[in-house]
Amino acid sequence: MQKRRVGTSDLQVSEISFGTMSIGTDEQQGIRLLHEAQDLGINYFDTADLYDQGKNEEIVGKAFKGRRDKVILASKVGNRLDPGGESWHWDASKEYIVSQIKESLRRLQTDYLDLYQLHGGTMDDNINETIDAFETLKKEGLIRYYGISSIRPNVIREYVKRSNIVSVMMQYSLLDRRPEEKVLDYLTDNNISVFARGSVAKGMLSDKASEKVKQKGADGYLTHTYEELLAASEKLSVLAEQEQTSVTSLTVRYVLQHPALASAVMGASSLEQVKQNAKLPTERLPDAMYEKLQQFTRQITYTSHR
Repeated sequence: MQKRRVGTSDLQVSEISFGTMSIGTDEQQGIRLLHEAQDLGINYFDTADLYDQGKNEEIVGKAFKGRRDKVILASKVGNRLDPGGESWHWDASKEYIVSQIKESLRRLQTDYLDLYQLHGGTMDDNINETIDAFETLKKEGLIRYYGISSIRPNVIREYVKRSNIVSVMMQYSLLDRRPEEKVLDYLTDNNISVFARGSVAKGMLSDKASEKVKQKGADGYLTHTYEELLAASEKLSVLAEQEQTSVTSLTVRYVLQHPALASAVMGASSLEQVKQNAKLPTERLPDAMYEKLQQFTRQITYTSHR
């Protein structure tokens, strides 16, 4: 598995990585999936305190106890559990962030995180205080680096200007090309890497594209209509057959093409999915192929948080 450097850090992450939210709450099954992914060359695993109210972090921690030095662990913070445990509210305060790293480290059975990410962020936050929280944790050795998980251009710009983030996680795919509107180039210019989530758009850009469009795209996707989704899936299927490759490979390679990208964060809930993800080709697309893929979908832009 090829690796890429994350921003100005010394983290080298696999081009295909594992978003652990989809592993479920069966501990033995989750550990099997995580071990299989690591054995196949995936070294970056992304979780969050929000996932299954901390259970996800616990499974990840048990899976990599004894393997900690072989993996890069990332988690997220900012969504605070309400009394009763049925809902969350946003809390980007220094007090909360500093308190929650201890809980995440306990669940993950480690004494540090390679990457700690703000799980959202708004312009109403006290951004300087939030940055100070992450800088404090870094000085204390509890985290190596920090980043944000956000699709809000205005928030991203503020953290780029004010902080030492090394990464931004954002949704990016052929059906969500909003980051191509200056955001990716801006991050490249500032030596900040992108972790892409949603690369196959709920499966609508996968080998089961037509089936998934019918299941999940009836009401459209972002500003794409159902008819546009169907047309894109058909064109992708034809092209993949012509190129003797898979639709998933084409769409993930498309995402990885931009120099800002560090990794495509993929979910998996079965061993078969883990194996398919780990075996995805990641080599650069020919320019002509990249441009052809762009013609299959239309460019959409951010309408808010600009």
